[in-house]
Amino acid sequence: MDLKIGLEIHQQLNTKKLFCNCPSILRDDPHDITLKRRLKPVVGELGEIDKAALHELEKGKHFTYQAYSDSTCLVEQDSEPPHLITKDALKAALEISLLLNTKIVDEIQVMRKTVIDGSNTSGFQRTALIAYNGYIKTSKGRVGIESISLEEDAARKIKETKDSVTYRLDRLGIPLIEITTAPDIKDSEHAKEVAEYIGMLLRSTDKTKRGIGTIRQDINLSISNNPRIELKGFQNLRIIPKVIEKEIKRQLRNFPKKPEVRRVNPDTSTTFLRPMPGASRMYPESDLEPIPITKYLLDKIKIPELLTEKAIKLEKEYKLNSEISKLLVKNNLFLKLVKKFPNLKPLFLAQTLVLTPKEIKKRYNLNISKIKPKHFEEILTYYNSKKISKEAVQELLIDVCNNKKINISKYKTSEVSEKEIKKIIIENKNLSFNAYMGLVLKKYKVDPSEVAKILKKLL
Repeated sequence: MDLKIGLEIHQQLNTKKLFCNCPSILRDDPHDITLKRRLKPVVGELGEIDKAALHELEKGKHFTYQAYSDSTCLVEQDSEPPHLITKDALKAALEISLLLNTKIVDEIQVMRKTVIDGSNTSGFQRTALIAYNGYIKTSKGRVGIESISLEEDAARKIKETKDSVTYRLDRLGIPLIEITTAPDIKDSEHAKEVAEYIGMLLRSTDKTKRGIGTIRQDINLSISNNPRIELKGFQNLRIIPKVIEKEIKRQLRNFPKKPEVRRVNPDTSTTFLRPMPGASRMYPESDLEPIPITKYLLDKIKIPELLTEKAIKLEKEYKLNSEISKLLVKNNLFLKLVKKFPNLKPLFLAQTLVLTPKEIKKRYNLNISKIKPKHFEEILTYYNSKKISKEAVQELLIDVCNNKKINISKYKTSEVSEKEIKKIIIENKNLSFNAYMGLVLKKYKVDPSEVAKILKKLL
């Protein structure tokens, strides 16, 4: 089929907005500013109007924007020129570019990309090429990185009618790094692998946002030398293979005549969104001077250790399995607790931090985000001093999720002597180890691990 697949990955950076000092936070409380606009396309640098922009113009919609006087500013309203690029966002983009083995441009020129679907108050999105011609290594060979750009995220769509769209300006201007791969991806599963690897690399920088909506993937796909189709609108990496396989079948049934952008639906099918945009929509940003990239600036960029490398180190040093190690790499509390509680096994501490909360969420459907580092430390301090049993650790974490104060009175352990356990064995002869454990724990509120030690000695 001469299948060609490439990815575009868009990741929000955890800094201030790209062209002003506003915080990059989303808000759902009532807004105090409302704007209304109509937008029209302008000719690009080549003297032509972009097809995708004309398509949006023909819809004839007007746009309403919701804003906040304390967290959005005149830049988002397109009533003030953009400020200089936020330094932290630029440094993060350069760091990611170096991790992806790219060539960094000598000079950054901010461009305007015509967008009149209302997602930008100005009618264009600001974007800048940072690097090009990089690569990553995968299980199926090298995959090229064609370009890395730094751009401003779009406004957030709140509602839409036949004649209008309402957006919120809290997301507009959040720094967004766009990574475009070459069409080197071999098949649908390989696409998923590439997306997962780049996602891991982005998280390794510790400069990216986390959570739903902070990272988005687009797929570029063509078969049999037909026009390229861009598939947009999904975040779940697990559905990448299904999306690709369905799109291939659709194209085999009805070969595309022109390049187009399609939306990915919840059932992994796709529907037409707009014509494929072209070079006509790009022209230089006249309000910002080019930014030279000097050796001095690049020398200040520190390359972080990849999360995969950190996980391998944790696995070897603390004798953990690979799955737990992968979950722990972004948990800064683990190493602190290992040092604070040398008598507790690292595996137990790791399980308490990453597996126990997952179990609580799965079994009881509780909000585990309520569990803070201070709660882990307090509860583990009680366990380390043998004031509570191992089982009580999870019970107390459940209490925290239920907005209860940590109270160990109902979980407090007592002590049981070897003599008392020996008496139980004599009175109940020829039972199994687990049966004796049950009898002791039924009679005494004690730490099961201490009971187990005594039983192993006596039996």
